[in-house]
Amino acid sequence: MSFTIRKGEAKDVTAVFELITELAVFEKEPKAVEITAEDLLKDGFSENPKFQLFVAEQDAKIIGIALFYERYSTWKGKTIHLEDLIVTKSKQKIGAGKALYTAVLKYAHDNNFNRVDWEVIDWNTNAIDFYTSTGATYMNDWSVVKMSKENLAKFIQNN
Repeated sequence: MSFTIRKGEAKDVTAVFELITELAVFEKEPKAVEITAEDLLKDGFSENPKFQLFVAEQDAKIIGIALFYERYSTWKGKTIHLEDLIVTKSKQKIGAGKALYTAVLKYAHDNNFNRVDWEVIDWNTNAIDFYTSTGATYMNDWSVVKMSKENLAKFIQNN
């Protein structure tokens, strides 16, 4: 393996932010990223971190990340949400994505989580095929629902 997987550190936030931006471009939402590297630093590496992070590193450069956080399911109890699994385009197909994915699943298993959830865009058939090949269930009959900050404010103001 020409890369290593390790827990993310505060020093990684600039590279993490760059990968998040790269993913937004891939997902055809280049202007959707509203956070900053400073937000990542504060939210991930403060006294009460909001997320955890594994990074793939090659030649002292971050080439991929898996960002996840704990949540609670009323049906299953303690779960993990895998927010993003990203490998920079030039380093895809070297196994870094699978290694990051494995690190998150091992963390979940070792810490007695009952489930790991994540979303995948329906046109990303490579990702869907990979996930299902590992035993994950692709639930195409469920839809993601979101409320933006602006719409949240409008709703609260009107109710």
